[in-house]
Amino acid sequence: MTATAPAAPARPADTPPPVPLPPRRRGIELGLLAGAVFISICGYVTVGIATGHAIPVGAAKYGAGLGALALLAHLAVRLRAPYADPLLLPIAVLLNGLGLVLIFRLDLETPGSHAAPAQLVWSTVGVGLFIGVVVLLRDHQTLQRLAAPCAALALLLMIAPIAFPAVNGAKIWIRVAGLSLQPGEFAKVLITVFFAAYLAAHRGALDVTGGTRWSLRLPTGRVLGPVVAIWLVSVGVLVLERDLGTSLLFFGIFVVLLYVATGRIGWLAVGLLLAAAGAVTVATLEPHVHGRVADWLHPFAGIAAGKGPGQLAQSLFAFAAGGLLGTGLGQGDSQLIGFAMKSDFVLATYGEELGLAGLCALFVLYALLVACGFRAALGIREPFGALLAVGLAALPAVQVFVIAGGVMGLIPLTGMALPFLAQGGSSVVTNWIIVALLARISDRARGPERPPRQRRAEDPAVGHAHRAPEPRPEPGVRP
Repeated sequence: MTATAPAAPARPADTPPPVPLPPRRRGIELGLLAGAVFISICGYVTVGIATGHAIPVGAAKYGAGLGALALLAHLAVRLRAPYADPLLLPIAVLLNGLGLVLIFRLDLETPGSHAAPAQLVWSTVGVGLFIGVVVLLRDHQTLQRLAAPCAALALLLMIAPIAFPAVNGAKIWIRVAGLSLQPGEFAKVLITVFFAAYLAAHRGALDVTGGTRWSLRLPTGRVLGPVVAIWLVSVGVLVLERDLGTSLLFFGIFVVLLYVATGRIGWLAVGLLLAAAGAVTVATLEPHVHGRVADWLHPFAGIAAGKGPGQLAQSLFAFAAGGLLGTGLGQGDSQLIGFAMKSDFVLATYGEELGLAGLCALFVLYALLVACGFRAALGIREPFGALLAVGLAALPAVQVFVIAGGVMGLIPLTGMALPFLAQGGSSVVTNWIIVALLARISDRARGPERPPRQRRAEDPAVGHAHRAPEPRPEPGVRP
């Protein structure tokens, strides 16, 4: 007889087939990073040729530095977060690179200013913290246990600038030994962690049926306490520090997370009403905020009075001069905007020199960054991670809306920094931390499912690795 090979052991009928591992797509990320660095270098060279008719002396150092930072960040993601969204890091590098190009271009309009090298140093610090978060924070749920310390530290950071003198009418800076720090930028990440942890733990109590007013189902008065408290804190920050942007950002993030946690549109209605009431009250009583509202309502009042155009009027003129395709990098008149051209009004320079087409491309980049965070929230399987991803993604979304709306004359100016583009070390460092946290959450959302014994409890009230067993109903009683 002819010998036959032994048959493979049959798999039990109830055993599911092995699930294939999801693609990591780190090669795609590396290719996109190369494109982001190349675009940034091209912008840097274009500015030098347009303004000095020669390639800038530091172009090679700039390209090598940005490329090295991008490569180090990519290696950290490849080793520690291999399933992270491949769009997050390239978008951050491209936005950061474009910001360095714009600041370098604006340095040429202000002799003696060297903001671009300082911004590159802060970008290096930001990428270093990005690598540190990706490498050291193995599980984002660790932050849930630190919610209370995060809230306390955020309040301290928010209160600290009150003891320092105002800068341009607002007390949002800490200046020590020639160094300046904007603690509100760091506080926004900490307060988002606290909001996500609080709502993940109490979302059941918040989702209480209330009455119906004007065809909207509003929450009951008993559960309005937290949102009213946050509203009062935001108004307090606005009054004491004259910082309209930070107060709107904190309150807006909390309302967004409330809506996501409960799915009730009533929270949005209450949030809009409280925000409008607070803004109207403070704009009436606070002279600094009242002045910004007056400039928003009458941007050309200075021209009519013979005093010349103000910053908002110059910003509107810059957008008009840019047209569809812009005047070209390095060929605008950004110096007319004044002292805030590298911070509040950097978007006006971008719109003037790259036009409406460039603005649309920039807003698409921000939209993709936000979409990556929302996609991570949809893929994560526990409430804290989902809420944290939504909150972190909503931070740049709210900032871009508020800043772009103020510079374009749609809403009053707030003095916030455009993520990655505007000059500001605190801002760029904080934005890199946000991208790192989103990369960590998206790695968990897109990666393979962990074995049950490695999962943490989704309920923050349970401090063990597994959920406590649910009580069994008594015989004859329906659960």
